[in-house]
Amino acid sequence: MQVSIACTEQNLRSRSSEDRLCGPRPGPGGGNGGPVGGGHGNPPGGGGSGPKTRAALVPRPPAPAGALRESTGRGTGMKYRNLGKSGLRVSCLGLGTWVTFGSQISDETAEDVLTVAYEHGVNLFDTAEVYAAGNAERTLGNILKNKGWRRSSYVITTKIFWGGQAETERGLSRKHIIEGLRGSLERLQLGYVDIVFANRSDPNSPMEEIVRAMTYVINQGLALYWGTSQWGAAEIMEAYSMARQFNLIPPVCEQAEHHLFQREKVEMQLPELYHKIGVGSVTWSPVACGLITSKYDGRTPETCRAAMKGYQWLKDKVQSEDSKKQQAKVMDLLPMAHRLGCTVAQLAIAWCLRSDGVSSVLLGVSSTEQLVEHLGALQVLSQLTPQTVMEIDGLLGNKPHSKK
Repeated sequence: MQVSIACTEQNLRSRSSEDRLCGPRPGPGGGNGGPVGGGHGNPPGGGGSGPKTRAALVPRPPAPAGALRESTGRGTGMKYRNLGKSGLRVSCLGLGTWVTFGSQISDETAEDVLTVAYEHGVNLFDTAEVYAAGNAERTLGNILKNKGWRRSSYVITTKIFWGGQAETERGLSRKHIIEGLRGSLERLQLGYVDIVFANRSDPNSPMEEIVRAMTYVINQGLALYWGTSQWGAAEIMEAYSMARQFNLIPPVCEQAEHHLFQREKVEMQLPELYHKIGVGSVTWSPVACGLITSKYDGRTPETCRAAMKGYQWLKDKVQSEDSKKQQAKVMDLLPMAHRLGCTVAQLAIAWCLRSDGVSSVLLGVSSTEQLVEHLGALQVLSQLTPQTVMEIDGLLGNKPHSKK
């Protein structure tokens, strides 16, 4: 795909990313960021010398720190971040349903996991039309209906691309985006999702068609935001430029794989998009499908996912030479984890949370015990000093560097 860089750069220079995405924010003077008594902050007819209104003198108080905790249980210690530069607040740790809900674990266990997550402050639950052939969405929908939680207290995201076997049931055509999302809503038993992601880019669908279709589902109330998943930086930039050119709605977030051994995109490409156009990141696989847990240690335990039926690809990955080298690096991290009083998995998740522009890290678990352990990464995050991060980079030896 080709991107009109000149056009995009001109747009970026002409308006700040916050103005484009959220509208102008009042500055201390009550206007569009101007100083008190100057610029747009002057009261009408005052010319900068007349009496100031109370709004012009007193800045707007910040929102209460625990505003979202009321929805997900007080005292959880959960941290909340904006989704990119949108106004949507999401828990920095979310719960994914890939290969678990409707597949690996029972519906009862799935409900227990979701309940514990919600009670610990998690408000972001991610799924997709392709997960367990739609059963993940059905299971999630049944649990949400059974629990009766306020719809306004949690965020549901789903992804559209692989919906069925027919040619029209795959990809990002306007037809499949609209019909696929309606199918997801039926399985979820919801009137809308908070975020719909375009799961992978589609070279068969024109970018304008994708952006227009996403704008349509938002305008129809089927979704509140849209984002991308596993898109390249140039493709995200093209979608943004297309939205601005035709007065459509741009994406607010990219879903990307990110862990100790997958760093380039999230650390080198997405931060620039975040600062320039406000596109944030929701990352997944923080422990690399369980590889960053020290449980493999050169072998494949019978209870791990790689030993399960249908996961030969993961078993092959675990037994590959690259994986063995990575597992050796994981063992090198054990002394640091012991020093910090945490597990390697907690250290790896906390490390993901510190990345610039990351709104939330999705956890994939198969039990409540595993979930509680992973949630413990929040206590480790405060211990990741610059010196500790440098030590991790030294042990891994894979810190990406700018090619400029």
